[in-house]
Amino acid sequence: MRIVTWNLNGIRAAIRKGLDDFIERIDADIWLLQEVRALPEQLPKDWSLPAEQECIWHPAEKKGYSGVATWSRVGLVEQGKGIGTRLDPNDSEGRVLHTKCGPLDCINIYLPNGGSGPARQAYKDQWLEDLLLWAQQFLNSDEPAILVGDLNIAHTENDIWNPSGNRKTSGFLAHEREWFSRFLESGWHDLHRIQFGDQKGPYTWWSNRGQARALNRGWRIDYVLANDAALASFNSAEVMREGGLTISDHAPLIVDFNL
Repeated sequence: MRIVTWNLNGIRAAIRKGLDDFIERIDADIWLLQEVRALPEQLPKDWSLPAEQECIWHPAEKKGYSGVATWSRVGLVEQGKGIGTRLDPNDSEGRVLHTKCGPLDCINIYLPNGGSGPARQAYKDQWLEDLLLWAQQFLNSDEPAILVGDLNIAHTENDIWNPSGNRKTSGFLAHEREWFSRFLESGWHDLHRIQFGDQKGPYTWWSNRGQARALNRGWRIDYVLANDAALASFNSAEVMREGGLTISDHAPLIVDFNL
């Protein structure tokens, strides 16, 4: 079974840039998409989902903002939206979609960014603590579960090209990185780090400024995290950097499971 997680930075723009070619090339069973930034009715009239794919959309209430969507050709049953945080009990920003895709529990997340100021960073920090508690329900399950998406945190110095210059930048703050360590220590497994080991990258996001993409000066802020049951079926992982250069400012993450 092949799954893909990808922050599209706007699905309508991604479609114009050739998203369909990547859908055909990657040939995934499950697509977990973030920052779709569109309602279903806003998609191009001449565009349709890939054959055999079912879809559940969870857009933000604010048009052109945030939102996630999950596609599956192995069965798709909605399990819930949001994490019940008191900050946004109805998940109006469209940040979490929990589905059952065949045998796999899929938690599709677009985690808040704290870069716009102290108030938003405080919102992100509380959201992280709420997520830590909410996600524990999947750790003792015999059913395979993955928590994937744009988590807006580079966990270690290997996950960012310039750690020394970004220690005061949201997404690489010391307390955010400490939270990520606690999240993994609770029982989640970082599949791409397991695949690639202790090395720089591979990155999943590049700034549009300067020559960040050409020089591969990126951040790894997109993840596939697995519980023990999913880890037991993990086969391989890759980052398709080319996608980050042509469709979005993020690359798609691809993981294959023996399910």
